[in-house]
Amino acid sequence: MPMITVEGPKIADIEQKRKLVKGLTDVAYEVYQIEHITVLIRENAPENVGVGGELIADRHKK
Repeated sequence: MPMITVEGPKIADIEQKRKLVKGLTDVAYEVYQIEHITVLIRENAPENVGVGGELIADRHKK
């Protein structure tokens, strides 16, 4: 069973999550021709992610 994991910022709107899961599932089904596609969304708070040596939370303050 294929699994797609998406790691990124928190998505506040559940409709956006539905759209993301549907789109990824549709493309994966097109490629694999398997109906059982699992999509896992891992949301990361800005204070838990660093880019270029600084936290994203600190970048947003600037």
